[in-house]
Amino acid sequence: MSKHKPWYEYLWIFSVLYLLLGFFNILFAWLGLICFLVPLFISIVRGNKAYCNKYCGRGQLFELLGGRFGLSLKKIPPKFLRSKWFRYGFLVFFMTMFGLMLYSTYLVFAGATLKEAVTLLWVFKLPWHWVNTSFVPAGVAQFAFGFYGVMLTSTVLGLGTMIFFKPRSWCVYCPMGTMTQSICQLKHRKDNHNGRKSKKNSGTAESTCQ
Repeated sequence: MSKHKPWYEYLWIFSVLYLLLGFFNILFAWLGLICFLVPLFISIVRGNKAYCNKYCGRGQLFELLGGRFGLSLKKIPPKFLRSKWFRYGFLVFFMTMFGLMLYSTYLVFAGATLKEAVTLLWVFKLPWHWVNTSFVPAGVAQFAFGFYGVMLTSTVLGLGTMIFFKPRSWCVYCPMGTMTQSICQLKHRKDNHNGRKSKKNSGTAESTCQ
């Protein structure tokens, strides 16, 4: 009997569809919030990185392109890319740019002119004016343009590191991965603290960190 892969190993299809749908209608960019909220929810509730390890469609896509299709040099990423200062520094930079994107969205909601462009790598503005967004509030469309730019930029960075290093080298410094790891560490520290406190009060020895 042939062994079928679990459903979550096909989530790379979602990543591909997301980029394609955003090209034809930028409003589909809102679906990318799933990739932001679900990892945070899992790390907060379950205290682990199950999303990164099992459900990340982008990581699967890089593994597919770099591994099965041989588009990766498969070299070990440089030490600085794996260093704590770079990962957290990139997270701060990434979230700063995300905050500026939200501010631009706020300005459009407040009456500023809609900018029908997707910014790649935070520098290059790609015209995206062929999409009809007149049927939704301008602020809703502005968020879609900005968020699609964020997702496209992270995909391009991931593809670049995939080519020159191991397929999933993006996962080494992915902002979401860094955030969820920090949440898990804080949650485990809290659980350990509560476990030690409970042990002191009850005299039992149980570990709450899994």
